[in-house]
Amino acid sequence: MSEVAQLYKYNFDAYSLEKNSEDYFADSFNPTEDMNSTYWLNFHSMKNKEAIIKLCDKLCIDKILQEDLFEPEKRTRLEEYSDYVYFSIVSALPKEGLNNFDLKKERISFIIGDNYLISFQEKPSDHFPTVRERIEYKRGKIRYKGPDFLLFRMLEAIIDNYSEVVEEIGVNIELLDKIVLRDPKSEVLRKVEWEKRKLLDLRKIVFPMKDLMGQLDRVENELIIEDNIHYFRELKDTCYGLIEEIEAKKQMLDGVANLYYAIQGQRMNEIMKVLTVTSAIFIPLTFVVGVYGMNFENMPELSSKYGYFIIWGVMILITAALVFIFWKRGWLKRNT
Repeated sequence: MSEVAQLYKYNFDAYSLEKNSEDYFADSFNPTEDMNSTYWLNFHSMKNKEAIIKLCDKLCIDKILQEDLFEPEKRTRLEEYSDYVYFSIVSALPKEGLNNFDLKKERISFIIGDNYLISFQEKPSDHFPTVRERIEYKRGKIRYKGPDFLLFRMLEAIIDNYSEVVEEIGVNIELLDKIVLRDPKSEVLRKVEWEKRKLLDLRKIVFPMKDLMGQLDRVENELIIEDNIHYFRELKDTCYGLIEEIEAKKQMLDGVANLYYAIQGQRMNEIMKVLTVTSAIFIPLTFVVGVYGMNFENMPELSSKYGYFIIWGVMILITAALVFIFWKRGWLKRNT
């Protein structure tokens, strides 16, 4: 059997960790046998629907809510019941590098009861290493507080992942800025657009999370202890800060795009300047050649023994004079 679920049972004095299949925990999970301990049951997959429904029936979870657990729609929501509170959020993890078009997103659902918290992840992904470390090494307050504080730590870990995504996008923006300054290509604009879309997706995730923290801040339920409500208020403030960072990163991406267009415009100006100077030199030469290419019989210069060389001399003088004038005015210097 594959270990796709894990159960932490802990109190101030000790903790235990058990890893097993979803079917096993569907039969064995019983948080009422020790009301002085906190239980955290975490599923890493939603594929075994039968086992999860069996567990929910055992805990008397609403049937409609059970179906919502398996809905593919990724949206944030919170529902209060007499014996438990249910809510779902969307997580995001960073992807390293510039060649990633979208965010690594995942829906995570929670059910919190008197002394237990059940988390449902769509796929194996480690969002909560710091939470596990706190439990195992007795760091902070987590071992002598209940499931609502555990919930706070898990939500904090998810919001920290949001921050990592923003930081990763910030690193990508710096790379794009260097690429634009070194060797701007049209490919840069595509990657700028990718980063913008990731920011927009993240903004759509963080805004509902902020609202959810506001709901938890105002919730009137015995499962969320009043002394712990201020923790969720802090998470709401963190979400506000993240939204400001997202907007700042969007402006930085706009700056990179504007820099690209400015450099391309400068390059085009350089090209146009070269073409203009070249045209300015050849226009009078073309005029001279055109005049003496008419071949009228009464043109006195046509019978001159040295006329050909004189015309060449005149054209060379005109060219030299124009080059000197353009050089004095700085038109032949390359802009840096």
